[in-house]
Amino acid sequence: DLMVRHLKALKAGVPIQCPVYSYTDHNRTDQTIEIRPTSVVIVEGLLIFQNPELRDLMDIKVYVDTDADIRLARRILRDVCERGRTMQSVISQYTTTVKPMHEEFVEPSKKYADVIIPEGGFNSVAVAMLIQNIRSLIEGK
Repeated sequence: DLMVRHLKALKAGVPIQCPVYSYTDHNRTDQTIEIRPTSVVIVEGLLIFQNPELRDLMDIKVYVDTDADIRLARRILRDVCERGRTMQSVISQYTTTVKPMHEEFVEPSKKYADVIIPEGGFNSVAVAMLIQNIRSLIEGK
């Protein structure tokens, strides 16, 4: 609900105070970051296509598709190197929570995407097409 309100505000030209998430505590902190409206707002998240009201606020819906083994490898590197977690805790969380939830909620949500970019965003043709589409939207406003 907050993301919907914030996106509506940004589209109306109103700055927002975006909550800061703590990956250590797995929750929002008391801190916020001011985000000012611009001609293009990129909304990123695993479950952003689950909410119909949020989807309806998006001009372009992009799903970046990445193989499961690459997702796991990236998660291990990020969580061990940047977040101080153990390899065991990352793999345990991935197998018990992340992978099943991805298969149940994230993967099926790609049906709502306007564009699906394979190869985890390293598909230069698809990325170039997306950039051109965004430029067209900016020039049209």
